[in-house]
Amino acid sequence: MEVFLNRLATESGKILLKYFGTNIRIDYKGRTNPVTRADRESERIIKKAIEEKFPNDKLICEESCPVPEAMDTRNRYWIIDPLDGTVNFTHGFRTFCVSIAVMENKEITAGIIFNPFTKERFFARKGKGAFKNGKRIFVSDISDMSKSLLVTGFPYHTYKNPKNIFRLFNRFATRVQGIRRLGSAAMDLCYTGEGIFEGFWEENLGSWDVAAGVLIVKEAGGTVTDFSGGENYLFGKNIVASNSKIHKNMLKIIKGI
Repeated sequence: MEVFLNRLATESGKILLKYFGTNIRIDYKGRTNPVTRADRESERIIKKAIEEKFPNDKLICEESCPVPEAMDTRNRYWIIDPLDGTVNFTHGFRTFCVSIAVMENKEITAGIIFNPFTKERFFARKGKGAFKNGKRIFVSDISDMSKSLLVTGFPYHTYKNPKNIFRLFNRFATRVQGIRRLGSAAMDLCYTGEGIFEGFWEENLGSWDVAAGVLIVKEAGGTVTDFSGGENYLFGKNIVASNSKIHKNMLKIIKGI
């Protein structure tokens, strides 16, 4: 499985690099939500490879696969984001990636995230640890919120309801050392797993944005929940990930405590 995932990520990465920095056409799925030929070609080659090798498996992907109304535990699912960080990509900002996860019995069992520009390749297998370019990674050991560096993202619909989103941002900003916004939820999760960030939160995300990153954080020793502290972070549209040591405090801040 690791070899196959690496091959998928590498081939997808070649597509992304081919278009990065070019005058690529940008379409929009909403007022601010872009999609490009790079997204579509990357997704197409990933889907084709999986369908040829595992014809009985199911696909969940951002651009061309419907999210199933009910999960059948008899099926294995591949959760694909062919280009996470499309806004970054279209502006020439180098934080973007391909993210692919494998889900069995409603649980993520393997995942890979690859930034082809920086050559950062994160991989995790359930029960086997998380790795960056072949080297084991771990979350940070900082437990003091005032010394914590967090990362977040703003949803595409921020313009519709900015008050609640920035109210939460302000709560965190007054209690932590700093907050960063990189524009790729998948990379945010990788850097949390690597120990660069102590925590990450965001809302209105798809399963393809977080599936592989969730496993990377967990296998690096971190904790992942939804905003209420539950397990509905994959399809529930909001997520909190941390080094485990500040997780309870992050949930308190989200709840306004």
